[in-house]
Amino acid sequence: MKKYLPLLLKIIAAIIMIQTLFFKFTGSQESIDLFTKVAGENEQLMRIGTGVLELIASVLLFVPRKVWLGAGLTVGLMSGAVFSHLTKIGIEHNNDGGVLFMMAIITLLSGSILLFLNKKNIPFFNL
Repeated sequence: MKKYLPLLLKIIAAIIMIQTLFFKFTGSQESIDLFTKVAGENEQLMRIGTGVLELIASVLLFVPRKVWLGAGLTVGLMSGAVFSHLTKIGIEHNNDGGVLFMMAIITLLSGSILLFLNKKNIPFFNL
């Protein structure tokens, strides 16, 4: 299990982040509505920017020497998502039953565990 846990966590985090990219990059109304609540008139910049960062994080999770960087980026992005849900969006968005919020929590936990498991590879932590 110890051998497969990191791979499972990477797959979970990457799938969740990547599956939302279609909505962010195509400008689906649901995505526009969500990012308008968070960023107002800067919705498009934040929506596309978040999508680009999530794509980068997903790729880095599978680069052996950069897992820590992908995990750190994932934690940062999902911390922002959870915070936005708790302060502006609400747990439930567009009658989704809290699915987006739960996906953010699962991704945040996956990224956090991966970051912990890869802490020895963080260059500035090993001074």
